[in-house]
Order: sequence, then structure tokens, then C-alpha cells
Amino acid sequence: MLVPKIAPSAAPTPALQRAVGLLPVALFADPQQAVAASDCSHAAAWADVASVSDIRALLDTGVSIAVLPAAQLPADGCDGVDATRTALRYTAADIDAQGLRPVLEAAQTAGIQRAAAVVLELSSAQLADATACGAAGEASPLARLARAASAKLVGSTGPVRVLVDLHADGWTLDDLARVAAAGADAIIAVEQLALDADATPTQLPLAAAFVAASGLMSDRPDGLFTTVVVDEQHVCLGVVYSNAASIAAALGTGQGVYWSRKRGLWHKGLTSGATQTLLGVAVDCDSDVLSFRVRQDGAGFCHHSTRTCFGPAAGISRLAQTVAERRDSAPEGSYTKRLFDDAALLRAKLLEEASELAAATDRAEVAFEAADLLYFAMVKCAAHGVTLADIERSLDRKHLKVTRRPGNAKPQFVDAASEAAPVRTSILSSDIRPALPGEQIRMRVFADGGLSASERAALLQRPLIDSAEIMRRVRPIVDAVRANGDAAVLELTEKFDRVRMQQVVLRAPFDVPALPAAVRAAIDQAYANVHAFHAAQLDPPTCVETMPGVKCSRFSRAIERVGLYVPGGSAVLPSSALMLGVPAQVAGCREIVLATPPRADGSIVPEVLYVAHKVGATAIVMAGGAQAIAAMAYGTESVPKVDKICGPGNQYVTAAKMLAQNDTAAMVAIDMPAGPSEVLVIADATSNPAYVASDLLSQAEHGPDSQVVLLAVGLDDAQLAAIEAQVHAQAERLPRVDIVRQSIPKSYCLRVATMADAMAFSNAYAPEHLILHNDRAAGYVDDVVNAGSVFVGPYSPESCGDYASGTNHTLPTYGFSRMYSGVNTATFLKHITSQELTREGLANIGQTVMTLAEVEELEAHRNAVAIRLRDM
Repeated sequence: MLVPKIAPSAAPTPALQRAVGLLPVALFADPQQAVAASDCSHAAAWADVASVSDIRALLDTGVSIAVLPAAQLPADGCDGVDATRTALRYTAADIDAQGLRPVLEAAQTAGIQRAAAVVLELSSAQLADATACGAAGEASPLARLARAASAKLVGSTGPVRVLVDLHADGWTLDDLARVAAAGADAIIAVEQLALDADATPTQLPLAAAFVAASGLMSDRPDGLFTTVVVDEQHVCLGVVYSNAASIAAALGTGQGVYWSRKRGLWHKGLTSGATQTLLGVAVDCDSDVLSFRVRQDGAGFCHHSTRTCFGPAAGISRLAQTVAERRDSAPEGSYTKRLFDDAALLRAKLLEEASELAAATDRAEVAFEAADLLYFAMVKCAAHGVTLADIERSLDRKHLKVTRRPGNAKPQFVDAASEAAPVRTSILSSDIRPALPGEQIRMRVFADGGLSASERAALLQRPLIDSAEIMRRVRPIVDAVRANGDAAVLELTEKFDRVRMQQVVLRAPFDVPALPAAVRAAIDQAYANVHAFHAAQLDPPTCVETMPGVKCSRFSRAIERVGLYVPGGSAVLPSSALMLGVPAQVAGCREIVLATPPRADGSIVPEVLYVAHKVGATAIVMAGGAQAIAAMAYGTESVPKVDKICGPGNQYVTAAKMLAQNDTAAMVAIDMPAGPSEVLVIADATSNPAYVASDLLSQAEHGPDSQVVLLAVGLDDAQLAAIEAQVHAQAERLPRVDIVRQSIPKSYCLRVATMADAMAFSNAYAPEHLILHNDRAAGYVDDVVNAGSVFVGPYSPESCGDYASGTNHTLPTYGFSRMYSGVNTATFLKHITSQELTREGLANIGQTVMTLAEVEELEAHRNAVAIRLRDM
């Protein structure tokens, strides 16, 4: 077995980190890393500990085995922790001080009696000595230790294991093979591993190292390894074959990839959509059979569209599969659909069946009532997106705990008259968990026809924001800046951004650093397109003679001083600077103040600085968050006060904008309220699944709270599965996959019957971005009532509007597109009206004005006209 060792300083690529997480065991030098890994990896997490006192608390967190220096183990063992949860490490210092052979003998006589595993820290020379066979063919010392260990069973966890940690030198494939031949396992630093295509001369290809360290062998003439494929419940789906090339491809992609005797490299489901997410790879006890644990998508593993090659699923697995299918597309009138629609009924049935099981006495009755309870429990789980694998993972984690509660029943259940607590019924429950590495990254799926009115309304809602709590945090920041000016901005920037600044503002002209030619050209092209589109929005003055002698006019004037907020944080956003700065420049604003957080060295992102130069910004406030908004709203010693603030930002930026707008002392306007970024994609059978998935993900990577909605118009299960497979496959390749693992599970797909249904839902949802993903997209633009910006057809990705097509990407979110427009040239203009009446005009309209003034009893108004008419 190959055991990757991960030190705190190790920084494997996301792809390599995912791949090593597929191996059965990972060893962590930092216990806290092991705790985190035990939450998000299918591999068993082992952790090095310094002393016995660290073990109990560590094992309670889900870590499988604590690795303790052998010298630290008391004679009576670990208090309250049996041998199945500890391993003993014989350190390099132990071996150097006592000699290799005495330590091996100590491990054989005492170590394997007191622990589930022993770890030997060896140098290359010591490894050669430990694996050298005797002159008469006698087994090597390491083999003798491994043989003695394998004969010592540790409860139900199997034999004691022997592991070699090559501490001073790098491993070779030959070293790994020698250790495997001796019956031991190899611990290898993750820095010495790489995915096969990425391996350097100093690194070992992961697949080759896995094969060598496992001692994997084949008894077939073609050298292929028999591979048993099992699902999350370890139910066998079928038997296939693997070789070194297919193992490398499987570990590299995180998918089920095998070797077909007819076709060669075989990526399961690549054409049918029945792909497999790889959850774990293991070798059997005789090192001649591989096991691939997978999450099976699509119709099933078998080419006959059954879940397994041995027929359909059965028992609890079949129940879980059926209930999950009913959640997405329950037939009208079915009992399961009724349970999904009626949370109160489901709750009542759970309580009823639990009481009936508690009252059951004979064997048949207990089995019957337990089956009923399991059915309703699985419906409850499916309603909340909980799978059978989630339940099993929770059971496994509970099994790893070493401290136990007394287990007494709660008082309300001791006293049957007490009423149970109410149950959450929202289908947008806030406790949806992120996808774990190796799990399918997928949206929740609902069928429009199966939703109650309240559930449909819930899907139209955005996540609730505790505005009172946010305002409570933001108000002191705003008050501090208002009272203390630049000093407060500098102090808050150091506190929140951890950057100590000497000044708050940069004044034009800016010292713009050189940019790569391609970046500069891209910004120039985007600037030209955005400028052209926004310049076309300038309206000529309006002049209308409403009646003879009465001329009314309307003309625009630029807002003189505007503040533009360009977020920083997890992404560099010169595009936001363009989208705000260009329309302000086109409108003719006299003073353009741009605010953006500084980098760690106190400088401004060069791309943003270049855009500020192009749009004619007069000043840059080197601060972010609520303090930047307050500085522009009220002004400081160096920050000019502005008349209007525009730009996106997090909930604290939005709260600061709202506070300033409502404070008459600030006398400042804002562009619009804002919430998390969002997209709604409408797809039908003519849509390209890869394109649809890419647009969903381009929104999902913004942040964990990004709102992503897919309306699937008339798609069958296979067509929807193709989109889901693309979402997962593309997401796994993204640098920001950890964000996507949080945002996509919170998102949802709604299956609707027609485009009319889709457009009705979209207009009710009022998305920031609306993407019409079908071959007749232009024909539906007239049906759009509420949206920030519309992307028409398969070749109009949201990315183009975000960057360079010309339209603005600062758009209303959170449903505000019902009443707000996105940022445009008019955002930076105010419109003034005028009227000019001739003598004839006043004579024509005068009596009307005087009559209305008399009705309102405003005599001075009537007199202002009458006095002129008398002179006529």
C-alpha cells in the first residue's frame, strides 16, 4: 500500500491532492490537517502525535489512527484507547541509537502486540539491509516482521501493518517494490509524487508508485489487472480490467477509466453519460485484484442500462435510488410524491412508524416495521438532498469516536405527552452541505409540476440576509471614518486588509506600471467596445411645444463627482473598473474617484491602475470595504466627497452604501442595492450540454453564495444527466473548484415542460444574468420582462458581457431587476427640464393654471398668473 505523507508546508496541486485522496490512507504530520481531511476525504486520515495526551481528543474528531513515537507509549498503553486506533513510530533516532536489528526485534516482540501498525523510519542504506535476504534464501528482516505482524489480528480491523518511512532519501520505484515484496507498506512525502503527466525527474509518477507499492501483480497473459467496481455502498457494479495507463488516467481525472481489451483506454460513460466519479482505489489482500469505488451516474454501470452487470439494485440501495428518482420526477398521484409535497404528513408518518417499531415484539413484525420506517426515513433524507452515502459517512464518523455520551432519552420522549420540536420544511434549507472532494458536484433537481405553491415561491427567494446584524457591524466603521477621516481609513485598512499604508489617495496622473502586451491589448479592446456602446446611449435634448407658445425641454447634465467602488479580495477586477469608469467618462463627470483595496505591498493592481488612467479618473482611494464607501460619501482630508457611489461589493459594502444614502448629512446617491451574483440559464434539447455547464460554472465560481439556476425545458433524464456530468467534469478542472463545491450544491435545476413555463418562471425570478440557450433564442427576447442582462443563443456566454462585448456587467441582483436597470450612461447623468412661455402661450394656458390653483386653495400660485394676464 502507498501512504502519502502530507506536511504542513506541502502544497500539492488541487489535482494531485484529489488524486492522493483516492488512496486508502493518508498520513498527516499536522494533526489539524488530519482533522480537516477526515471531513472531506474518502481516505482514512492518520496523524502523527507527540504524546499520549494528544490522542483521545484527536481520535474523537474522526482521525482513524494516531501515530505515536514508540518511546512515548506507557507500559499500560493509552488510557481508554485500544490498540486498534494507535500506531507506533520507531524514529530514526531510535534506530540510530539502538541499531536496525534490535529495533526490528523490538517491533516484532512488543510493538505489534500493542498497536495496529508500526512505522519504521529508515534511510536508504537501512532499507537495503532490512530487505536483504539471508544466504540460504532466508526471508529478509523486514519480511519476517511483516509476516509476524500479519499473523497478529487486531479485532475486526485486520492484521497489524508494517510501514516504512524513508526519512532521509527519496524513494525509487525499486525501493517501493522491495518493500511491497516484503509485505510492508511505504510512506512517501506527497512532494515526491506527481500525476504521471506532470512528474519531474525528482518525482515519482503517482500511478506507477501506487502499482509498485501495492505489489500489484497479474496472473493474466496480457498483464491486465482484474478490477472490481463497487458503488458507495460497496455493492459490486461489475468487473473490468486496468493497466498502468488506465490507472494513471483514472487518478489524473478522478473518473472511472479502465482498459478495454477491444478498444484500449476506456473512459466509462464518456459517450453514454453514465460516467463514474472515482471515490477510492484499493488493492485486495493478495495484491492481484483492484477495487474502484465510484459514484455511478446515468442509467447505470451495465450497457443494458441496469445499475449493475448482475441486474438492478436491491434492498436499501434500491430504495434509496427509487426515492431519489421520485424526488425529481414523482408520478402524479403517487404516495411518495404526496409525502414530498406534504412535510407535515411525512413528519407524522415518521413519528408513527418509529412508535410502531418501538412497540414491535416478534421477529417478523420488527422487520416489517423497520422496513416501513426506513422507507419514510429515506423520503425525509431525499427531500433534504441527503444520500445513503451521506448516512453511511455519518455512521462511520460516529464509529470513530472514543468518548461516548450516556445515551439517555430526551425528556420529551420519556414523557410521551411532550410534543416534538417542529421540523424545517424549506426546500432552500440553509444547512445544505458542500460537495466533498471526490463527490459528484451537482445541483439539486426539482420538477415544476411536483411543486406546491409555497415550494415554488421558496425557489424564487434569495437567501435571507440578516441586514440588522450587518448594519450593526458597519455603522461603527462609517461613524469612525466620518469622525476621524484619513486616520480612520488607514487604521481600518491595516485591521481588515492587513496592509499598513502611509497615504489614502493617489492623485492623477498615475504612474502606470508596464503590462504584458496581451493584457494591455485586451483592456484596450474591451474599453473601445464598452465606450462605443455607452456613447450611443447619450440622448439628444428633448424639446416639445405642448401648445402654441408653451415650449418644454429636457436636457442632461453629468453628475459632477462620482465614486466608483472596484472590489478586490479573491480576484483582480479591472473589468469592474472599466464597466464603471467608461460610462462615467462618457457622461462627462468632472471628478471620477475610484476606490479599490490595496495589495499586500500597498500598491494598486496594475491592470486597475491602467483602466483608471484610460477612463480619466482623478483620484484613487487605496481602501476597500465599508471604510472606502464612507470616505467617498462624507469626504476626508484627502478623499474628495462624491455625489453618487456606484459599484458592486460584498454585503458590508452594500450596507455602507445604504447607510450613506439614507443619511442626509452625506447627501449621496447610490446606483442600486446588491446581493450575491446570479445567473439563470434556460436550456432545451437543442442546447449543448458543455456550453450550458460552462455558463453555470462561470457564475458559480464567483463565490460560495453565487445564485445559479438552470431551467431544463422538456429534457429527459439522459439529457439532464449529460449537463450534470459536464458540470462536474469542468468544475473539477477549475482552480476555484473549492468555491464551486459550495455554490453548486446550493443551486438548483427546475424541470419545466415548455419555454412559456420557463419564461414565466424567469420573469418571476428576475435574474441578474439570463442566458437563453437554445436554437431559437432571439425569438424569446420579446418575452423577457425582468432581467439585468440577456445573453442570446449558444455563442453568447455571460463572460463576453462581463468583459468586452460592450454591455455593462454591473447589474441588479437579488430580484431587483424588477425595478432597477444595470449601470449605464444615464446612471451618471441627471436630467433637467425647462419651460419657456410666450405672451400668447401664457394667455392660452393661464386660465387652466388659475383654476387648478383655486381647487388646491393656493392663492399665490393663482395670483402669479393672474397678475400677468391683467397686464395683457
